[in-house]
Amino acid sequence: MIRTVRRKTAVLGTAALAAATALASFVLVNQSAGAETAAPGDASAASDVSAASDVSAASDVSAASDVSAAQSCGGGDAIVTGSQSSGFTSTYHGQTVYQGEYYITAIWEAIGALDPNRGSQERVSVMASGWIGDDNTIDLPSHTAFEVCGTLDTGYAAGKGAVQAIGVSDVSVPYMNMTGAPYFGMRFADVHGLHLGDIDMYLSGGLGIRFERDMPGSTDVTMDDIYVEGAGSHAVETWNIDGFDIGRVTARDVGESGLLIQNSTDGWVGTVDGDNVGSGTGYATFRMANNNGQESDGGYDTNIWVDNVISRGGGRGVFCVSQSGGVVIEHVDLANNGNNSILIENCYNVSIRSGTVNGGGEVRVAARDEFPNTRDVWIYLEVNNTSVRESPCGENVNWDISGNASLDIC
Repeated sequence: MIRTVRRKTAVLGTAALAAATALASFVLVNQSAGAETAAPGDASAASDVSAASDVSAASDVSAASDVSAAQSCGGGDAIVTGSQSSGFTSTYHGQTVYQGEYYITAIWEAIGALDPNRGSQERVSVMASGWIGDDNTIDLPSHTAFEVCGTLDTGYAAGKGAVQAIGVSDVSVPYMNMTGAPYFGMRFADVHGLHLGDIDMYLSGGLGIRFERDMPGSTDVTMDDIYVEGAGSHAVETWNIDGFDIGRVTARDVGESGLLIQNSTDGWVGTVDGDNVGSGTGYATFRMANNNGQESDGGYDTNIWVDNVISRGGGRGVFCVSQSGGVVIEHVDLANNGNNSILIENCYNVSIRSGTVNGGGEVRVAARDEFPNTRDVWIYLEVNNTSVRESPCGENVNWDISGNASLDIC
């Protein structure tokens, strides 16, 4: 991926199909995978998980080393097959490396069978579906592509991801079908050259994808098409990324944000699409916080580009806060948000270039006393059936509002 400030045309992966499930009310400190034990040896607690339907896709991948580019799921160097009722088999280049009753052990053995001296990616294809058990994680080493073509049912591992990559490089997850209530579905930090392809998470709690705050940052991160439903917290939360391309994030019935980016620079986002995201909270379908977009010299030259934000109901639609900025949002389509449709608070160099807001909470530019005042804002919108307010007055705030909205601006 070329890490320069740029505008790009969206190239999106295959759209995920949304299943109708109830809104999850779990939080990170009070989750349960519904399983009896942390040990993979408790086969009685594991249940068969139905295979996901169509997982084929042909997403463009920027990393030349991604061995899964333009391929459908399956056909890896190491393959996991079987079922909970018949047992699982792991092979590496056709040679059996594990045969037994435990899904998580089959996955561990498949990853462990990869060439330890490889200098480019080898791929693990998990064709089987199963439950990985509580307190178990799948750690991805460098030069590894890991895909789940069946369905991976997560357990609960406090502070960890069901799948995680920490302090590694050249890692990809081309396909993932995940269920359960994990602490984190996927967890990353200090990872360089990461590709997430078509990721579908139908959760009953937890957080979908998390990049850690208090660990070294990551570079050159690509996400093609992320679908998260039923997370109790955020669908996707990032910290400390320098250089990212995110094709699409779709969030349905999640407890907090759809896409939350923090302290990250040099990024492009295609579409963020949220329905019933952060209901009853101050979170948003698309949220930027904690110095996001602030460059190393302290400035806010434009380095974050967003093509489109779609939001229906839930909490806020778009929220920029806590000394973030340096962002252009090309288009928004917001309706009936329960909190502010848009809130720009203590942010700098923010442009929303087109779009519509219909009903829901007000469009507002604001500021709190603990940070420098909001400045250099441009908003060009059609706003109907709600209000537009600037309070307190910002610096160099520019409005171009059509529609029937009431205006209270400086």
